[in-house]
Amino acid sequence: MHYTIESESLQVSVKHKGMELSSIISKINGQEHLWQGDPQFWTGQAPILFPNIGALKNGKTSYQGTEYALPKHGFVRNSNQAKLIQHLPDTLVFRFDSSPETLEVYPFIFSLEVTFRLSGNRLEVSHQVSNLDTQDLYYSLGGHPAFACPLLPGEQIEDYQIEFPQIEHDTTWMITPEGLIGEKGEMVLYSTKELPLHAHIFDQDALIFKGLKSREVSLSHREKGPIVKMEFGDFDYLGIWAKPGASFVCLEPWLGIADSAQHSGKLAEKEGIRMLAPGASETKKFSIEIL
Repeated sequence: MHYTIESESLQVSVKHKGMELSSIISKINGQEHLWQGDPQFWTGQAPILFPNIGALKNGKTSYQGTEYALPKHGFVRNSNQAKLIQHLPDTLVFRFDSSPETLEVYPFIFSLEVTFRLSGNRLEVSHQVSNLDTQDLYYSLGGHPAFACPLLPGEQIEDYQIEFPQIEHDTTWMITPEGLIGEKGEMVLYSTKELPLHAHIFDQDALIFKGLKSREVSLSHREKGPIVKMEFGDFDYLGIWAKPGASFVCLEPWLGIADSAQHSGKLAEKEGIRMLAPGASETKKFSIEIL
């Protein structure tokens, strides 16, 4: 099932399963800006990553001496458990609550409320995490929207680039065959505002940036200029990824990151992990602007 909201500029759809964004159509020209999925490459479109991002070392994590097996990118993205709690012309609000099933793999009582709100050409995606437990809650959270790229027939990925508003000098961290963060980095941003895209840029998996100064990023056509802008000031990391040969590029704001190859395996010691005290909640949001 899909739910749709609209503004004067955009029509946006969200799937019930995983509360996953499934369409961003410009009402100005009818252009679809979100990847529409292809099992040959990747069936996802914009999964919500919770309560972990990426892979866990040996597929497990431990908390207070008990091991838990969490799937890559968490359990929300493949679940039908969320409930739609509000549907206005320009707003959708979903709520995902912990359950006996989630407690088997993640030892906390929580709620995750996700709001999609349209205003003109801007979509805001807001995530409120609430700790309903009597113990501290540890979590990671991320977005994974895949934008159509190349956008138009006759274009190639080499016609596009990623642009930052500030001059960046940053390293991407190599991913091991097990999906973990390796010890070695590779400098890919050399005092520049631009990251040119090409057919082999994602051959070694995602580019993972930990030290960006910019809190926004644009997917841009080299001649026509920015197509999509994402603001992610609430998020510490940025992943950029595509399946080689597929016609999409993901811009992924993250709070947290996959386990490192040297990780202790303890949930509370994961890099970038968030902690909420009992009864506390916090809201983290990013926005997508179609230009």
